[in-house]
Formats: sequence, C-alpha cells, structure tokens
Amino acid sequence: MNQSIYELLSERIRSNQPVALATVVDGPHIGAKLVVTTSDPAVGDLGHPELTRIVARDALAELEAGRSGIRNYGPEGQTTPEDLVNTPTVRIFVESWAPPPQMWIFGAVDFTAALAKVAKVLGYRVTVCDAREVFATRRRFPMADEVIVSWPAPVFVERGATLSQRDAVCILTHDPKFDVPAIQGALATRVGYIGVMGSRKTHAKRMERLAEVGIDQPKQLERLMSPIGLDLGARTPEETAISICAEIIARRTGRATPSLREASGPIHA
Repeated sequence: MNQSIYELLSERIRSNQPVALATVVDGPHIGAKLVVTTSDPAVGDLGHPELTRIVARDALAELEAGRSGIRNYGPEGQTTPEDLVNTPTVRIFVESWAPPPQMWIFGAVDFTAALAKVAKVLGYRVTVCDAREVFATRRRFPMADEVIVSWPAPVFVERGATLSQRDAVCILTHDPKFDVPAIQGALATRVGYIGVMGSRKTHAKRMERLAEVGIDQPKQLERLMSPIGLDLGARTPEETAISICAEIIARRTGRATPSLREASGPIHA
C-alpha cells in the first residue's frame, strides 16, 4: 500500500477537512484503496483505470453529502443494470469523514440566539455575523462557534468556497445594506439552503432591490426560501428557529412540506 494514502487520510482527518476512503471489499483487488478529497486529485488505484475514475466521482458525491456505504460496480466501472448482467460485481465501501455542516447566520438579532441553539443541537458549526460590533459579541451568542464583526461580502470572499450542499445560510436582518449583499454572496456559493427572514411585503421589496443589482434570474431566486421556515404557526424566536431548521431538513431530504414561501396571506395568524 502506498504510504501517501495513509498520510493524506490522516492529515485530512486531523485537520478536520473532508475526505473519503473507498476500499474494495469484494471482487478483484480486495483491499485496494482510493482516497478522495474535495480539493485534490484522488490518490490510489482500485485495479482498473475506469473503475478508479468512476468510484472517485461517486465517492466525492458521497463525501459532499456526508454519507458512507457500500456501492456496487462491474470490474471496469460498470454501473447500469444492463452492463452488470452476467458481470462479476465489485463491492466498494465508501467511508466519509466530513466536518460538521455549517450554518452561517447573518444578523445579530433576537431570533439569532434561538436559531444558533437549535442548530447546535442538530450538529451544525454555527457562525454569527453582523457589522455592528456592539451586537455581534460572544456574550450575546455564547452558543455560536464563531462570532464575526463584518459586512457579508468579505466573509463570502474569504470563506464562501467552503460552503456545500450540506450547509445553510440564514439571513435574519431587515437592513437592505446588509441582507442584499448577504444574498448576493450566498447565491454565488454552492450552499444547499438560503433562508431570508421577513414578511411577504418585505420580501417583495427585497426582490426589487435584488433586481437593481442584477439578481433577477428565476433559477437564482428559486434558491431563496423567503419568508423563511415551515408554515408551523411559529411566533416566538424558539418556535421560529424550529420552523427554520425543519425547513432545512425537509429541503435536504426532498420532502414536500408547507413552507411559508409556498403559502399565501399573513405569516402570523
């Protein structure tokens, strides 16, 4: 076994960076391994170039979803049922080491503390960001992993590439100087969930401001969940936090749920 495989795997795990290990557990070349990361070419060999290529692709998808499990292939990377008929099966275990999903919360408001608490229970690494130094403090948000005093744009420039489909951006401000740049930054990433707080009237005005800065494509705007959260009748910050996290889970799992975005009329009865 090439020592560099173990070194790369160990280095990634120790530094809390995403990495997947694909191992042949049944079929030709049992024990062959492949290390896959989100930033560098795969390292290793599973016995056939095409099998190695296909597994690297699939392992990357599993890693981005934070999943581990067995996948079946033909000895030359065949994946479709017709290609696998009368073909020996290669069983490969893909084990993912993924860091906790991230939740970035923009706006140091009353709802932020409640959302940060619920997100931590669900295993998120929570970052709170606000440009107002007097509000964005560790004292107000001790449950957050990080509190940043900054406007949104620099945060997305510096860290936006780390966001993936497992992550969430929640924009809880009502200040156009803050929420429009935050939405712009979020839409430029691969983040899986973008939620924006506000009434339907507020959201309509926000859409006008987004159009003014060139964000008017339906495919872009479809990513925005606003008003934020499921239609649970939530009123308190804690109830609202649960409705937001429930919507994030539902969007990730593809379940049809009563989101406030799809409803009509007032948010609060």
